[in-house]
Amino acid sequence: MTANRSVVLGCGAYLPKRILTNAELAAKVDTSDEWIVQRTGIRQRHIAAEGEFTSHLALHAARAALADAGVDAQSVDLIVLATSTPDNTFPATAVSVQSALGISHGAAFDLQAVCSGFIFALATADNFLRSGAFKRALVIGAETFSRILDWNDRGTCVLFGDGAGAVVLDAQQQPGKSSDRGVLSTHLRSDGRHKSKLYVDGGPSSTQTVGHLRMEGREVFKHAVGMITDVIVDAFEANGVTADDLDWFIPHQANKRIIDASAHKLHIAPQKVVLTVDLHGNTSAASIPLALAVAVADGRVKKGDLVLLEAMGGGFTWGSALLRW
Repeated sequence: MTANRSVVLGCGAYLPKRILTNAELAAKVDTSDEWIVQRTGIRQRHIAAEGEFTSHLALHAARAALADAGVDAQSVDLIVLATSTPDNTFPATAVSVQSALGISHGAAFDLQAVCSGFIFALATADNFLRSGAFKRALVIGAETFSRILDWNDRGTCVLFGDGAGAVVLDAQQQPGKSSDRGVLSTHLRSDGRHKSKLYVDGGPSSTQTVGHLRMEGREVFKHAVGMITDVIVDAFEANGVTADDLDWFIPHQANKRIIDASAHKLHIAPQKVVLTVDLHGNTSAASIPLALAVAVADGRVKKGDLVLLEAMGGGFTWGSALLRW
């Protein structure tokens, strides 16, 4: 039996021009480059300029993805944009991107799953394409987390950065085997009991303010590896593959220690792990497509490669996606 698969036609990324180094942060809060690198692996992050919004970052990444795919924006009939830092409470940032691309058909909407946002958005678009409801999708992860940070809180302000990444998905008939190109399976989870461990202390309904990011770092770390491995094992079992079959593991870029521990627990070889956390910091929903774009651009990810994506974020939310490039 054949299967309708969401095949990746192209990917793109955008990072704001301003780079904020650990040394610069150490001049503002009680921290050091050594402390940050040792605990997170982060050396720098990009910060959006004044007047540069999440929609602007998303639009740059979307255009880059369309160019990489070699397709016209008018062929896109679905845009799913994952973000926790929208331009406005409403309308969705996705419709601003849709308008800027000159698209006036189809549907565009935002999705909120914090750092897991891109995986949730990819799963959402994949299910729409598989069902036949849409034919070609732009899936975007875009964030300006610098706007919700407390720059006096050394435990959080050193971790995050701004950026955007995007992929173009195309519905294509495939043989219906694990050797198919495209998204093979997605696996999503959430558990609201952990809300207080990673959240923003504001919102339209509760405080009528944007609020700041608050995190219990040790608690997040404690849960992360177990939750991540849970959905990765699900992906392996659903597709009859093992860690040895993977060509690339592209995790959410939050903390190098979490990434290393997860790969070790799952027996994924270090040389298969794509790392960009040192240069980007944690860009939340943008981190996976940013890392993917880097690995595609430098020639690591090639057509036919088996690629595993995973993320965990506030909520808690977590998820994985297995795809063949």
